[in-house]
Amino acid sequence: MRTLTLLLTCVSTVAVASISTPYEVLPPGQLSSVIVTKDATVESSVNAEQLLPPASTLKLVTALAAKLHWKEGYQFSTQLLEQGDDYALRFSGDPSLSRQDLESLLQNLKGKTLSGDLYLDGTIFSGYDRGVGWPWDVLGVCYAAPASALSLEGNCVQASLKTLDNGATSAFVPKHQPIKVITNVKAVSLEEKKNSYCDLNLTTAPNNSYTLSGCLVNRDKPLPLKFAVQSPSLFVKKTISEILEQNNITLNGKIKLGKAKYKATLVAEHKSDSLDEMLEFMLHKSNNLYADNITKQLGADFYGAQGSFNSGTSAIREILLKQTGIDLGNAVLEDGSGLSRNNRVSPQVMMQIMQYIKSNEEKVHLIALLPTSGLDGTLKYRPSMRNTPIKGKIKGKSGSLFGSHNMVGYSYDAQGNIKYTFVQFVSNYHPEPKVKGVEPAITRFEKAFYQSLVTQ
Repeated sequence: MRTLTLLLTCVSTVAVASISTPYEVLPPGQLSSVIVTKDATVESSVNAEQLLPPASTLKLVTALAAKLHWKEGYQFSTQLLEQGDDYALRFSGDPSLSRQDLESLLQNLKGKTLSGDLYLDGTIFSGYDRGVGWPWDVLGVCYAAPASALSLEGNCVQASLKTLDNGATSAFVPKHQPIKVITNVKAVSLEEKKNSYCDLNLTTAPNNSYTLSGCLVNRDKPLPLKFAVQSPSLFVKKTISEILEQNNITLNGKIKLGKAKYKATLVAEHKSDSLDEMLEFMLHKSNNLYADNITKQLGADFYGAQGSFNSGTSAIREILLKQTGIDLGNAVLEDGSGLSRNNRVSPQVMMQIMQYIKSNEEKVHLIALLPTSGLDGTLKYRPSMRNTPIKGKIKGKSGSLFGSHNMVGYSYDAQGNIKYTFVQFVSNYHPEPKVKGVEPAITRFEKAFYQSLVTQ
């Protein structure tokens, strides 16, 4: 890694004719960096030291730290505990925990009368449920679900919105979802919407109620909606109340938030899928909750204290430095998902991560967990990857924020061997107005770049 670091530090702009990086097709104002290596040789390097938003490519850094820190087969645990007259559910931030999992745990109490209280213990995490730099305008949607120890159903609830003939709308929420949705949305024609500049707006409240306003163009089918839970603890409380009632479990006390007693007796335990399965889901779906709860759990486990965004990102830095020698240096890490607009990582550091993974794949097994161009995950429908010769020839992790179009990965030759390792960070990208029949500039740039990676 030392040799690669020196090479990238010394080379600000190097290009080999075989690697196509047509920056000229990108709109003015953009700031881009591309690094391509073949084995230990730098084939192309532009703006390698520039600090740029990594977006969801940061999830690969989080995944590497998790694989290095935890043993094979690590799982999140949710426990049902008995403590005198009381019971407790000890949560670990398992991002995959479902209502069915919780119900299976509580089946152990079916038909019983509990004389005391039921405590919900989420004390393994502390601090904010949302990272510094998460934009306010996405906090109501599921990809910005709060990273809470008390996580259930991905902290995401589904609903739908239907336009009516009288110009009004109606909201539908499944009965088992303990949320409230109010709609003041007007059903309008496409022309009315354009002329009035009337958009669909969402306002959330801490009690898990959601108010929709603005306009929605008339449609034949209901509009599917997914809302981020605003209060995970209230959501879990209400869900457990329903489960208790449905399973004839009488609770004489109350459902409370609080820490389980040290000498509590284990009644039942739910284990999540293995770490590899969780990381594969995280990398394929680019799931932010998985990445951020794994980050917080890393902080809790590494330092033996409560997990938080601060302790989790600090743990990632220390784990990588101690076990790989990679110093994240002046990188800014506010979360483990890449959702924060404040995150900054240099392409040079990201390339060190990519090279370490490639050289140690037998140990970390991360390349195998990445999606494949044009075939699955977030790369399945990426416009620049859907067709041959690129389809099926790149494994990588995408990252997108406003103005950012990133990709890190590996290209393969005809024999299935890794040919190039690459980092692509395109920032400050503000496209020109769409022209019918003309591909966006970023798609044209990526097609030329990726094609050279798989054919040259």
